[in-house]
Amino acid sequence: MSERSNPELAPLPYDYDALEPSISEQVLTWHHDTHHQGYVNGLDSAEATLEENREEGDFSSSGSAIRNVTHNGCGHYLHTLFWENMDPNGGGTPDGDLAARIDEDFGSYDAWKGEFEAAASAAGGWALLVYDPVAKQLRNIVVDKHDQGALWGAHPILALDVWEHSYYYDYGPDRGSFIDAFFDVVNWDKVEEEYQTVTELFE
Repeated sequence: MSERSNPELAPLPYDYDALEPSISEQVLTWHHDTHHQGYVNGLDSAEATLEENREEGDFSSSGSAIRNVTHNGCGHYLHTLFWENMDPNGGGTPDGDLAARIDEDFGSYDAWKGEFEAAASAAGGWALLVYDPVAKQLRNIVVDKHDQGALWGAHPILALDVWEHSYYYDYGPDRGSFIDAFFDVVNWDKVEEEYQTVTELFE
């Protein structure tokens, strides 16, 4: 059996205070160092349990461990994309191929944004812009927790975390203001990069 590689939490791609006033230094510190680290630890623990169960031939706890891999793995992956989706010099609107595809699939940027904001308002976890390789189009997805409501085969290219720990300290119950502030720091270059990667694979 090959040696298992433990998941690791990468540092933020910017300083903890770099996204202020959209997201405070305190929230980024808690969110990255405590919440995201917790998902990394949970994923590592679940994978270790599964490996041990395979070696011992005892699968009595494997069902719950598999659920923990899904929950914590999605938490880890989506948070990683969330950090990369933001930048102190972000904001504005997309351009190039991504902008053209948004216009094609949603009618306009404003139509896409309105629908994405609706997804973020409705979600109990995440609003995602994904590329659906079956329909070959972009879609907005509402995901509860980290893994409920995902579309099989779809690849997230933009992730917005709307769990309360991502905004309550800064905005209280006013999730709408947090969603507005997110658009001030969106790193459209990264979203474009993700879009190009998935479309090169599937189109």
